[in-house]
Amino acid sequence: MQPFLAHPFDSDRLHEECGIFGAIGVADASNFVALGLHALQHRGQEAGGIVSHDADQGFNSAHRFGYVRDNFTKADVMATLPGPLAIGHVRYSTAGSKANTAIRDVQPFFGEFHMGGCAIAHNGNITNAAALRRELIERGSIFQSSSDSECIIHLMARSIQRNIPERMKDALRRIEGAFSVIAMTRTKLIGVRDPLGVRPLVLGRVGDDGFVLASETCALDIIGAEFVREVEPGEMVVISKGKVQTSRPFGPSQGRFCIFEHVYFSRPDSIISGRSVYETRRQIGVELAREAPIEADLVCPVPDSGTPAAIGFAQESGIPYGMGIIRNQYMGRTFIEPTDQIRNMGVRLKLNVNRALIRGKRVVLVDDSVVRGTTSRKIKDMIMDAGAAEVHFRIASPPTAWPCFYGVDTPDRDKLLAAQMTPEEMREWIGVDSLSFVSLDGLYRAVGEAGGRNAKCPQYCDACFSGDYPVAPFDQLERGFRMKPGSETALNEAAE
Repeated sequence: MQPFLAHPFDSDRLHEECGIFGAIGVADASNFVALGLHALQHRGQEAGGIVSHDADQGFNSAHRFGYVRDNFTKADVMATLPGPLAIGHVRYSTAGSKANTAIRDVQPFFGEFHMGGCAIAHNGNITNAAALRRELIERGSIFQSSSDSECIIHLMARSIQRNIPERMKDALRRIEGAFSVIAMTRTKLIGVRDPLGVRPLVLGRVGDDGFVLASETCALDIIGAEFVREVEPGEMVVISKGKVQTSRPFGPSQGRFCIFEHVYFSRPDSIISGRSVYETRRQIGVELAREAPIEADLVCPVPDSGTPAAIGFAQESGIPYGMGIIRNQYMGRTFIEPTDQIRNMGVRLKLNVNRALIRGKRVVLVDDSVVRGTTSRKIKDMIMDAGAAEVHFRIASPPTAWPCFYGVDTPDRDKLLAAQMTPEEMREWIGVDSLSFVSLDGLYRAVGEAGGRNAKCPQYCDACFSGDYPVAPFDQLERGFRMKPGSETALNEAAE
């Protein structure tokens, strides 16, 4: 089977690269995992995998390209994954590598140690993976994939600790970057977040003795699990026999959660830090309306990610809200054949303008971000072709001027429009009557930080907007990436 190919015009979006889910203490845990991964499909649409354990059959696994619904709803597949313990992973690979993706790159990864087997699923990115990989290969490790996540298994194999949780602690202390990891042994489900808690992980309960770990709370809802709490930054939880044990492998730490989870990555029906993602996005629209008011006739979201912010903008501004752009909900993977003809059709395959509503109107388009800007130009052209009198863009995030190295598929900096142009130059290039982004302070207010961003000690990872990386991107620096002047000094001071 050939790897799943993303839509040719999807490269103008930022993509979260992974979603993870695990279940223990439930009958047919793999079915729970499949449902959880289905709820997390927005976090990774290229491939997925499930590993389960059964006392009679041992470890079993299935890895497939494509959607969860096409692979892990089939009785013959699920019958090969028995047992009360399972973990799973959905994946979205980095730009440019999809055609070369092999099934061996699809997680969860599995390793057999003398004390038993262990499978791991990782969401995030290891920023010193290249150096670790070189070291491990020089010492005799044989890698089976191109994934940075495989380093964790090899580091565990070289640990001298006597059990798997302790070996995992050893391995993760060697790792830099962002990681939320779910792992399983024959009897334990393990969850751990990096010291900064950049990527999300939550704990839920099913029945009396069942527990689940997931990237988002929406994955708990689909199986009727009770939300217990978020796994804290730098925390490891080990679940066995209906009990949860917790430890702090990395010492004290201050969280720097990815703020773009609030803006775009997480599903709007998820809860982050006790706050509704939908409500946060609506509040971003409120902040936008206050910061960048405009006289207009219609507020229109770019579906679907711009919808909550557009609602907030309309409510605050008093401008009527309308669905001026309609999204085609039925574009499945079987439709795509990335020919030149389809590439030229661009976003028209995915979005269509509601001409009767748009004609003659001064339209405010609300979108979540501008990356390369190519999609924004095409949407503007569609709106103007439909007879709009004016087109104004309002963006529910600050300008994306820096690449992310913590588990998000981001173009190189020279491909980011905001890294090459001022906002006014971006407005002219896109060809709209006005263009405004929510400020970084406004974004922080929307997520509940009333005082805005603390410049000396930001409460979130906002490196894609500010260039202030909380963890040095070692591999990228080795390849010649240049950080913002002063950033390396700030990183060294923070480390001390």
